[in-house]
Amino acid sequence: MLGELRAWLITDPLIVLATALFGTLSLLASLFDSSGRLPHGVARAWSRVLLAVSGVRVRVEGLGNISPEGSYVFVSNHLSLIDTPVMLAHIPVQFRFLAKKSLYRIPFIGYHLKRAGHIPVRRGDARASLRALAEAARIVRERGVSVLVFPEGERSMGGLQEFKEGAACIAIKAGAPAVPVGIQGTLAVLPTGSVTVRGGNVLLRIGEPIPTAGLAVRDHGRLTSQLRERVLELTTTSVPA
Repeated sequence: MLGELRAWLITDPLIVLATALFGTLSLLASLFDSSGRLPHGVARAWSRVLLAVSGVRVRVEGLGNISPEGSYVFVSNHLSLIDTPVMLAHIPVQFRFLAKKSLYRIPFIGYHLKRAGHIPVRRGDARASLRALAEAARIVRERGVSVLVFPEGERSMGGLQEFKEGAACIAIKAGAPAVPVGIQGTLAVLPTGSVTVRGGNVLLRIGEPIPTAGLAVRDHGRLTSQLRERVLELTTTSVPA
């Protein structure tokens, strides 16, 4: 109860203030940088502040598997809304992510997502989904910017769900390495349905990139299975005490 009271009186107000401040800075930055790189830097700073004021401690493994100058398709499990801030704060690579189209209709948030170069996805619309995948592949291939994908399609409750094949299609079309990522501990930090971030330990593991050179679109099923196996391996290590 004491922890929840602290969250309501201290943590949550600080998160709201930080979000308003950094959100404004991000929007201003986007007016001078249409590439999205400056807004990404602001988002990284916001993520670090959010985790710090919330008492979230993140241990990262496998950073040596990627290069800050590289272009990748990051493929991760998805437990909580806090997953993206954890990755923004600790993966030192410019990346964009696929976001639900409905988020773009939210005042302020939608404008930020659009200006920062994130990719809208309309669920239930096959043609729109294909266009989003093609756009993501183009960004990686032509602009040298990485993409983050949660191939489960929605947040899980701990167990790894089946992967959709979009992430593999993006990687193959872009000719970019697919990087499996395993994240643990975020469900306890921000449970589904809650708006209160709790302190705790998170483990972020970055696996070895899987090259896609020489693969054809017909290979996306095999690559999807390989990525799921790797992510499953990365999520079997206990969260540090």
